Amino acid sequence: MRRVRYESAGGPLFLEEAPVPEPGPGELLVRCEAVGVTLPVVRKVTEAAEPIPLGGELAGEVVAVGDGVTRFRSGDRVTGLCFGHGYADFALLHEAMASPVPDEASAVEAVALVRSGLVALGALEAARPERGEAVLVTAAASGVGHLAVQLARVRGAARVVGAVSDPGKADFVRSLGADEVIVYGDDGWGEPVDCVLDAVGGELLTPAIAALAPGGRLVAYSSGGGTIQAYDLLVGARSVIGFQMARIAREKPELYERWRQELWRLFGQGLLRPHVHAEFALEDAAKAHEAIESRGNLGKVVLRP
Repeated sequence: MRRVRYESAGGPLFLEEAPVPEPGPGELLVRCEAVGVTLPVVRKVTEAAEPIPLGGELAGEVVAVGDGVTRFRSGDRVTGLCFGHGYADFALLHEAMASPVPDEASAVEAVALVRSGLVALGALEAARPERGEAVLVTAAASGVGHLAVQLARVRGAARVVGAVSDPGKADFVRSLGADEVIVYGDDGWGEPVDCVLDAVGGELLTPAIAALAPGGRLVAYSSGGGTIQAYDLLVGARSVIGFQMARIAREKPELYERWRQELWRLFGQGLLRPHVHAEFALEDAAKAHEAIESRGNLGKVVLRP
């Protein structure tokens, strides 16, 4: 089979031949039909001290199962999170990280919806929004952000604000249901909001905190880091909540599954639609990473093995 690998920090990425892996206990062997490209994986390629397997979101058909697997069998369509080599023709998924794909969804739609949607929904839940409150989403045109904008609207936000790096993304974000769109460099971010879902971090944390109304909550789910001054939280009794999807999957599998079912329900009702910015062949993985690094994507970037 083919898989994408690299040998030193920063790449380059290259395609190599490798043996098809054997599923171990509790694992599914999946023929990959779509693989999601995410900013965390792109950052690991450029920042990790040692090369790592390029894993992440994938969708495809189960072709073999390991001992102890009870929920899936060969021929089932699944999507899930791969912790090993996922940029490949075949990959291994642990049964606990896999989700059935309904007949009405394509592999591309599944890989664009489930993992990114889980992060978006989880971040929104962590913010504890009440119906009628205002929600601001940073990186609103990203794979996670564009779903968070839609979910905030579906969940009853009175005002949804999208924050983007480029004014050229404004029309796309408004088409998702945002009432307003601001650009990171704007002087002031308009009327205060009750919740901020932040996927950027870094220097953006300061204006994001300033955008919160008294009692407002910022949920940080970015791998971008950043520093927040305690005084900025004391003023107005604001709070910051860290959210990590892996912890939910590991420690609260029932909640994880309930959120997955919620995403598919909203998708089936036409209330949540993943948008795919571009599809790349497996051998063009470097171009897919460039699309993410340039921050020019509108929605999800997907590899098609």
